[in-house]
Formats: sequence, structure tokens, C-alpha cells
Amino acid sequence: MLIAKAAFFNHLQTLARAYRPRLPPPFSAVRYMSFATQEEAAAERRKRKRRLRMEPPLNSFNRSHQQQQQPQISRPIQNPNIPKLPESVSSLTGKRLDLHNHILKLIRENDLEEAALYTRHSVYSNCRPTIFTVNAVLAAQLRQGKYAALLQLHRFINQAGIAANIVTYNLIFQAYLDVRKPEIALEHYKLFIDNAPLNPSIATFRILVKGLVDNDSLEKAMEVKEDMCVKGFVPDPVVYSYLMIGCVKSSDADGVLQLYDELKEKLGGFVEDGVVYGQLLKGYFMKEMEKEAIECYEEAVGEKSKVQMTAMAYNYVLEALSENGKFDEALKLFDAMKKEHSPPKRLALNLGSFNVMVNGYCAEGKFGEAVEVFRQIGAFRCSPDTLSFNNLMNQLCENGLLAEAENLYGEMDEKKVKPDEYTYGLLMDTCFKEGKIDEGAAYYKTMVESSLRPNLAVYNRLQDQLVKAGKLDDAKSFFDMMVSKLSMDDEAYKFIMSALSEAGRLDDVLKIVDVMLDDETVRVSEELKEFVKEELRKEGREDDLQKLMDEKERLKAEAKAKELEAAEAKNRSTNIRIASLIPKQEQEKSDNVKMLWDNNGVAEEIDVADVVAQGKEAGEVSQGEEAGVVAQGEESGGSNGQAPPC
Repeated sequence: MLIAKAAFFNHLQTLARAYRPRLPPPFSAVRYMSFATQEEAAAERRKRKRRLRMEPPLNSFNRSHQQQQQPQISRPIQNPNIPKLPESVSSLTGKRLDLHNHILKLIRENDLEEAALYTRHSVYSNCRPTIFTVNAVLAAQLRQGKYAALLQLHRFINQAGIAANIVTYNLIFQAYLDVRKPEIALEHYKLFIDNAPLNPSIATFRILVKGLVDNDSLEKAMEVKEDMCVKGFVPDPVVYSYLMIGCVKSSDADGVLQLYDELKEKLGGFVEDGVVYGQLLKGYFMKEMEKEAIECYEEAVGEKSKVQMTAMAYNYVLEALSENGKFDEALKLFDAMKKEHSPPKRLALNLGSFNVMVNGYCAEGKFGEAVEVFRQIGAFRCSPDTLSFNNLMNQLCENGLLAEAENLYGEMDEKKVKPDEYTYGLLMDTCFKEGKIDEGAAYYKTMVESSLRPNLAVYNRLQDQLVKAGKLDDAKSFFDMMVSKLSMDDEAYKFIMSALSEAGRLDDVLKIVDVMLDDETVRVSEELKEFVKEELRKEGREDDLQKLMDEKERLKAEAKAKELEAAEAKNRSTNIRIASLIPKQEQEKSDNVKMLWDNNGVAEEIDVADVVAQGKEAGEVSQGEEAGVVAQGEESGGSNGQAPPC
């Protein structure tokens, strides 16, 4: 009975417990590692490896499914030879904009060398210049005629990988045309059309046509005009006006009229731009068609005219009237232009307008009125430049008005206009014509001190006048000043040597030869040597030149020998220093190669390096001796075999 109760209570406790079903362990946790033999385990491993090699991973199925859903976009292979596109204006921000403004400041200060150098250095900095900054420097160099520096900078940016835009190409075309190389300009234009990822602009055709006309290449300019029409450009009146100027230069009045008729036909029977009417007037005057010329004038600037006249268009008409006996009409038109001029809304005249009127007054012999009109430039918000000053000063000097020209020269500094080489050369030559040798030489000296670079022709004119005036010392001083700044030819050397020889100053002639022999950039030609010998022979000193040359050769040989001796002495001292360092290094190595041997608690220092050194001095150490040393070390309880006793 008691047993039954106990069993009953155990049954009740079992029923009171919450039933918790026991889940089987996951498949991944089950490990079948019961193999009867090692061979079965190895066989299972090989089977598993084969299965892994044959079956791809599960994620590969998902990846292939996604690739099937998303169509593959084939990317074209980029050609590394494709030219880069130029940067847009939006790249001119931040630090690059600050760099651009700094270089513009240098350009305004007329420090073009520093601007170009700063641009070059910026290419290798963390703030590369944009093509717009480079174009600003190139345009400034073009305005001042520094063509060599312009081409060097252009070559540099090409190598630096700065993509050029259409303005860059136009500047290069203009540079080659300005230096009278139209063939090279056309070659660059052809390369631009074939390879550049850009299209030409209307300014490109204007630059090419005007430059070709200025270089007397009217036929090639006509071809460029045809190319412009083929490329789909609208006929440009400015391009046609340049072509008409070329026809006027070649006295081809019929060509002028044909070009006007062609333009009129292409524009629908009426030419609205007034830039062509000045050349059309010249064509009519050349053919003595005065009635048609007057009708053309009324059509262009009459009260009921529908022609749009710009300042350049007015200037062409003024020039046509002034050059063909209609200066009174030109004065009336100039007065109307001054009344119409209201900047910035309306620009009816510019600096070119005043230059045309100055030329007209000078052609009429009214030089006072020409100077008066020239001084009115500032009242119409125009600023004279060096070319306009040179133009008026040239006409004053040609008519014997040196004082008025010098007054204008003094006004240049007041208007912050810098004279150039032509300005000083003009004043110097005029002073020489009037017998003012010292004043002319002073202008030349001022030019050199102003960091300008006169050419050899101006220098030769100066020397000729000084020698003729008997101022040989001044001529010699100018020669000494310019010999290192000019690339003088043999004629320049012969001139000063001949003058010195006639004055009996043969020692000065030999000094000039002495300086030439010392200068490695100057070559004394055989012709010049014969000339000097002939001059020395007049005084019986023809051997002095050979003695001088032999002495120079001896001095050069001695200098070369001293250089070789100094180089050898330097090498010897270097070898001595190296040799003095070697024993110290060996001593340091021997100190570091010492080993500590401990025998029964007694420390012994054995210098292995000394043992080897002694063996080398007495001969090579035999294998038996080395074995003995090793055995001795082992017997002493060293680190070769057994540990020392504790």
C-alpha cells in the first residue's frame, strides 16, 4: 500500500511538470566523426574536396540570376590618344580664381615675365591654372610682341596636359601671322581642323583672313572665306571687309565691288553692317565713280540710313574720305560721331578714330590741329597708347618738328604710357638729322637703362654718327656697354676697330680681341683675324695678334692643368678620408664580435676576430686547429653543445 501511494505521488509530480518538447539539434551541429579506420576518414575528406571543386557556392546562383535580370551595358574602350576637352568657366572658382586674379594683377603691372613664370610654377602645385589664366598671359605677350615667350609658354602648357580652347588656338594663329609666317599659321589651322575636339569660331576666320591680307596672301584668304562658307557659317561682313581691304591694297577696284555684290546677294539684298561701306567707298573712288561714292556715303551715314555703324565702320569711312580729297566731309562726320558718342550706351568712336583724324590733319599740313585733336582723346573716355603716340611723333619728326615731338614724349609719362624701342629710335634719328649728337646718344642711353632691347641696326646708326662727329671715346663706351647685350656681327666689330686703328689706338683693338677670345660664346672668324692683322700691319705690329692668341692658349692650358690637378688632389684627399675611416670600422666590428665563454663558473673572453686575424697572418687556419678550438670550447662547457653546469 505504501509503495502504491509513493508511486501515485510520483505520477502526480510528473503530470504537474510543463511539457517541453525537445527539438532535435540542427543539421549543422551534427558531426559524423565516427570512422572505423584512418582510411575511411581520408576517403571522406577526398570525397568532400571533390564535391567542393565540382559544385559552385550558393551565392554564385544569386549573382548569375541578378546579372540575367539587369542587362549589361557595354562601355566603350577609351582611346588614350583622344585629345582632352578644355575646362569650362565653372572651373574658375576658389583658389584657382585667386590665382587667376593674381596673375591678372601682374599683367596690369606690365610684369609679364613674372606672370608667365608664376603660371609655369602653378602647374606643378596643388592649384593648377585654368586655360583662361593661361590665355590671359598669352594675350598680354601677344599685345607686347613677345612672340618667343608666347610660343614657349604654349608649348609648356601642351606638355603639362592643359587642354587648349578656341581662344588659345586663335592666339597662336595671330602670333604666327604677326611674325610674317602665314604658312605655319595655315598648317596649325589644318591641324586644328583635323585633330582638335573643337569647332572654329567666327573670330578664327576673322583672324586668319586679316592676317593673310596683311601678309599679302589674298588668294589664301579667299580660300579661308570659302572654307568658312562650307562649314556652314553665315557670311560675315567683317571677313568680307578684310578681303576688300586686300583688293584695295592690290588696286583691284573690281574685286572690291564683286565682293560687295556677293555679300549683298548672300544676305538677301541688303548689307546691314556698315563695316563694308568704307572699303566700298575706296573702290568707287579708285574707279573715279564719285557719284556712286556719294550715294554709298548717304546710304551708310545719311539721316534715313538703316545701316548699323560701329566705331570701326565709322573709322573706315573717315579714312576713305580723308585719303580721297574729302577731308571736309570727314570733319563733319567726325563731329557727328563725337555728338553721337555716349559711353557706355553708344560707342561711336574709339582711339582709331582719333588716329585717322590725326593722319588727315597731318596730310593737310595742319600739325597744330593734329596735336590738338590728339590731346582731346581723354575727354571721350579713350586712352592713348604707345602706337598712337609714335604715329603722331613720327609725322612731326618727318616734318622737322622735333620740339613738338619731344613735348609729346614728355606727356607720355604723365599719361602712364611707356615708350618703346621705336619711340627712342625715332627721337635719336631726328636729333642726329638736326646735328644734336649728344641728345641723340642720350636717348639711346635712356632706352638701354629702361630695360628695353634695341636691335643692332639702331646701335650701328648710333656708332656711325658718333664716329663721324669725332666722339670716339663715346663710341667705345657704347660698344663696351652693348657688346654683351647684342649679338654683334663681324661688321660691327670691324667698324669700331677701324675707327680705333685710324686714331692710332691699336692697343684698344687688341683689347677687343682679348675680350672676344675670353668669351666662349663669341667666335673670332678667320675674316676678322685677317682684318685685325691688316690693321696691325700698318704699324708693323702684325705679330702682336699671334702672340696674343698664343698667350691665350697657354693660359687656357695652364688653367685646364690646374683644374685637373685640383680634381686629382680632391680625389686623393677623398681616398685618404675613406682609408682613415676603414680601421675604425674594423675595430668596431672586432669589439662587437667578442664571445663570452664560461667554464665552470669562470668567464673567459676569447676574441674570435683576433684568432682569425692571427690565422690569416700566419697562413690559413687548418681544419684540425679549428676543430681543436671548437672541441676546447665544447669541453669548457660553452654554447656549442652542452649547457654549463648549474
